[in-house]
Amino acid sequence: MKPTPMLRAAALLCLLAASPAAFAASGPAIAGIPLEFFIFACTLLGVALLHNSTLQVALTGLITVTTYKLVFTGFKFGTGFVGLGLHLQHEWVTLANLLCLLMGFALLARHFEKSHVPVVLPKYLPDDWKGGFMMLVMVFVISSFLDNIAAALIGGAMAHQLFKGKVHIGYLAAIVAASNAGGSGSVVGDTTTTMMWIDGISPADVFHAYAAAVVALIFCGYFAAKQQHAYSPILKNTHAHTKIDWARVGIVAAILVLAMGTNIVVNLKFADISDSFPFIGAAVWVAILITIPVRRHDWELMPETFKGSIFLLSLVVIASMMPVESLPPASWMSALGLGFVSAVFDNIPLTALAIRQGGFDWGVLAYCVGFGGSMLWFGSSAGVALSNMYPEAKSAGQWLRHGWHVVLAYVVGFAVMMAVVGWHPHAPHKATGEAPAASSAH
Repeated sequence: MKPTPMLRAAALLCLLAASPAAFAASGPAIAGIPLEFFIFACTLLGVALLHNSTLQVALTGLITVTTYKLVFTGFKFGTGFVGLGLHLQHEWVTLANLLCLLMGFALLARHFEKSHVPVVLPKYLPDDWKGGFMMLVMVFVISSFLDNIAAALIGGAMAHQLFKGKVHIGYLAAIVAASNAGGSGSVVGDTTTTMMWIDGISPADVFHAYAAAVVALIFCGYFAAKQQHAYSPILKNTHAHTKIDWARVGIVAAILVLAMGTNIVVNLKFADISDSFPFIGAAVWVAILITIPVRRHDWELMPETFKGSIFLLSLVVIASMMPVESLPPASWMSALGLGFVSAVFDNIPLTALAIRQGGFDWGVLAYCVGFGGSMLWFGSSAGVALSNMYPEAKSAGQWLRHGWHVVLAYVVGFAVMMAVVGWHPHAPHKATGEAPAASSAH
């Protein structure tokens, strides 16, 4: 009987479980770079190219890296399945927090949309190009407390109303840039900064990203608003009698306040157990559950949100397995470079690598990996989401041609931040390479 692929895989797994130490080694390298980094890069390239199969690509990359680590190099805390188990034990709180936040913030974003706040806001915009500029400022502000994906979609919906459905590609690029810029200095505004937050990095250490983000917004917002006004002038919103649903606004506030409050209390009063349970994620879901009687939550969002969350978590797990001690030392130049890399590759795993490596100025890194992804439509989740709403934006050439101001804004914002704030790297906020029981120190 010919063995099936499943039987072959089972035989390999049994062999790995029986003698994990036999495969422990430093592993092969290419030009001094460990092979797992090339596997990771191929995974990210697949995600960038195969937009309709991102989950499958991410899971394939996770299986490949895991198998490679099982066979050749082992894990940080041991070899074989024992090492894998210890590694997952070390990472589970971060992953659980991230999953809870991604799922919970999807409900939060929907409540904000249904509160009618995005519909009412455009009533206060000027009629000329400054109206388009102020709308980008609104997207920036919304993104500071909502996920940047939600902020970009809200901006896209407002633009469709304001400009009679004719939205310039350069302006679409600016909407993505505004959403990514607004989230870069807030730990609840972008998945990358949220990852820093739940990993123990203080929100105050991220906030100065706004020194660059505000400059970048003004720079690209001015040119994009001029482009849009020449292409299709603003149309004043007719929803003069629309009323805000304050109950939904209250739900949004309750979720954010409970999450932020829990994080502050746990890190100030119970720092020794902060890594033993996903307190922040649990707080978000406590807020969601206690507000069920106030307004119905859109539970139908959960299946698709869960699928997207598994995709992101797969990339984060792969990044957690990388030998970050092999990376070049953290510097302002490497942070600047990560911004350009984020325009092509997903910034979530790049941020995970940087967090594990340590030694970065977290505000500078947050700006670079956040705003940098705006330079191409597939460089950030916000860009991908908005391009699904406006398919004409799914052209890298057109995005660069009409959204050239986003690329320049990234560089200008970075230069201003270096001149005004400077580079102030932080020592690793967590011990690395220790046993899981010792990993709770901040």
